[in-house]
Amino acid sequence: MKKAIIIGSGPAGVSAALYLKRSGKNDVTVISNGKSALAKAEKIENYYGIEAMSGEELETQGIESAKKLGIDFINAQVVAITFDDLFKPIIETNKESLRADALLIAMGASRKSPRITGLSELEGKGVSYCAICDAFFYQNKDVCVIGNGDYAIHEAQILAQTSKTVTILTNGTELTAEVPENIKVINKKILSVDGTNCVESVTFDDRSTLTVSGVFVAIGVAGSTDLARKIGLELDGNKIKVDENMMTNIPGVFAAGDCTGGLLQVSKAVYDGASAGLAMIKYLSDSQ
Repeated sequence: MKKAIIIGSGPAGVSAALYLKRSGKNDVTVISNGKSALAKAEKIENYYGIEAMSGEELETQGIESAKKLGIDFINAQVVAITFDDLFKPIIETNKESLRADALLIAMGASRKSPRITGLSELEGKGVSYCAICDAFFYQNKDVCVIGNGDYAIHEAQILAQTSKTVTILTNGTELTAEVPENIKVINKKILSVDGTNCVESVTFDDRSTLTVSGVFVAIGVAGSTDLARKIGLELDGNKIKVDENMMTNIPGVFAAGDCTGGLLQVSKAVYDGASAGLAMIKYLSDSQ
């Protein structure tokens, strides 16, 4: 059977998974890294068939129903997406690599950027959100990565292949991932990213500085926009652009839910997920 992988266990992702699984022709896996934005809703009172229910309850019911159908759920953090020789997606997690015949990105619409003086002002002038996109520009230069988890380590390892030095800046937070020996770590709180026309240094709250040419932001886990940017998906601001079938500009890669913009409601996410699931069924049936 063809393998469909869905990143995200919110209403968009699970709705797509249900349609794919019910087609009876596809192996379906959902990769989840904790609760979705829906779970944070205190009470849902405007959804068809529900008088009142917490977002967490609604999400749990949806996931349990999917599991009963035989849909596989994997608890892992996606750190990158690549492609094999046949241009089929390879989803790299902090635990393993998974290959898919079709991929749906349904991870919500967050982009985590810390409030640090100079960071937004120097975006595109030494501040980057994508190591694999911009590592080339920092060959044999000193760079740093702001973050403290698996996503930050992944970005740092990419940069370490070509940069002179790579330093993880945890911004005063505790490391949650193992750091390779060739990568330095500074645990101080960041005061500012400094430079006139380009990044020149980072200043910490004790007024010490680190001279760098590039600052890469990898806070928390990779979001939909982060992953989309790395593989060349077309974006409209922070939204992933899709056609009427929820397909992106890359064949076999779909997106649904909040990451595509529009009405940020459960009803819209479910519709997107259903549309994506049906389109993925057709794509998998038509592909060789």
